Amino acid sequence: MLVSALVATVGSLVAMAAVAALGLWLARADELPGDGFGAVLAATVLMSMGVPVQLEGSAAFVATAQGGITAIPLSVTLAGALAAAFLFLRPLRRHPVVGGRALLARVLALAGCWTVVVLLLSWAARHSFTVSTGNPLIDQLGGALGATPVVGFRADPGPAVGFGLLWLAVVVLLALAASRRAPLPTRWVRWHGTLRPTVHAVLSLLLLCVGLGLISGLVATATGSEPRETLAVLCLGLPNLAWMALGIGMGGSWHGHVDDSLGLPFPQPLAAVLHSGKNVTLDLGSLAEQNGWAWLLLPLASVLILATGVAVAARSRPALPAWRSAVQLAVVLALALLTIGLLTRVSAVYGLSLLGLGGTGSTVLDPNLLTLVPLAAGWGALAGFVGGILAPRLAGRSPGTQAHSHPASPEEGAPH
Repeated sequence: MLVSALVATVGSLVAMAAVAALGLWLARADELPGDGFGAVLAATVLMSMGVPVQLEGSAAFVATAQGGITAIPLSVTLAGALAAAFLFLRPLRRHPVVGGRALLARVLALAGCWTVVVLLLSWAARHSFTVSTGNPLIDQLGGALGATPVVGFRADPGPAVGFGLLWLAVVVLLALAASRRAPLPTRWVRWHGTLRPTVHAVLSLLLLCVGLGLISGLVATATGSEPRETLAVLCLGLPNLAWMALGIGMGGSWHGHVDDSLGLPFPQPLAAVLHSGKNVTLDLGSLAEQNGWAWLLLPLASVLILATGVAVAARSRPALPAWRSAVQLAVVLALALLTIGLLTRVSAVYGLSLLGLGGTGSTVLDPNLLTLVPLAAGWGALAGFVGGILAPRLAGRSPGTQAHSHPASPEEGAPH
């Protein structure tokens, strides 16, 4: 059990570090002063779990620096989550059933190993270096007074462990809820044939969006003028963009603004919208003004969500009535888009002050959850109802036929 926990922990960490290192190298983070690449890598892995990174610094008694970054590089998050889920579930598939206590013991062993990893990462995610304020006058004054601002970043161990364990808990719960082969405790078996297909279908939808985004990104890399920057965005924020595109295609929106001085990568046409003013709205209309191809997000989202509704109805055992498929998909898709909205939030702010003169910068991107979540629920309800009607017809049976017409396979009808 401990060996399995160690394997899952190390495998997940390696996957996250590899993706983060490649993305940071493509973004030229290896050129940071003071050999700070390792510290930035550790901080990026922590940020992928939702851990906030604090910025602070000073220069003698005449300058101060403060700020913080909350942004989740979801490419790193997804790599770690897939690795952790696969390695955690793999040993369970050897058993036909699993007891609640045995499952809890495995989760606690994994949590213990993960806590050690997060503590080591928080120790490594500390670095400081001199920076420019972006204002030549302030830089000259600082140099003349020997007060060039020194900015450092750090991740506090307490919040890091808390966010890290929360991330791990979500990954394990989603893995158990979505897997069609992993065994469940006896009390949970009744959810196997009804809830699991819905969760599995929605997660498949999100992964398919990432796959389509990857294809689009590789095409942009091959045809664009800045291939290295495009690849950096893919390695660090591909799911951020792909899942935002899904939400925007459903009619949702984000709002905020971008400051170039922070150097956070945003692709076109998204950057063109966010650079156009303060607190602008990022939606289908504003994107289409920059690139007409953005209108394709609407029919693409429609087809993908309808296919998800059909998949839910087709895989549910026993077969569910259309209204129940609609309710389940509405709830799960609304929760998924709520989570996506929270995960794609960006808040990066810094402030430098020298003898009363200051340089500041910020990047803010927030979802409009009050519209995004109800829209997701509406789409899910419609797709679930239509899927509940279409799936039996596509399978060659009437909508009212129950599971005895098509017995559940061992994989779908009972846990292994």
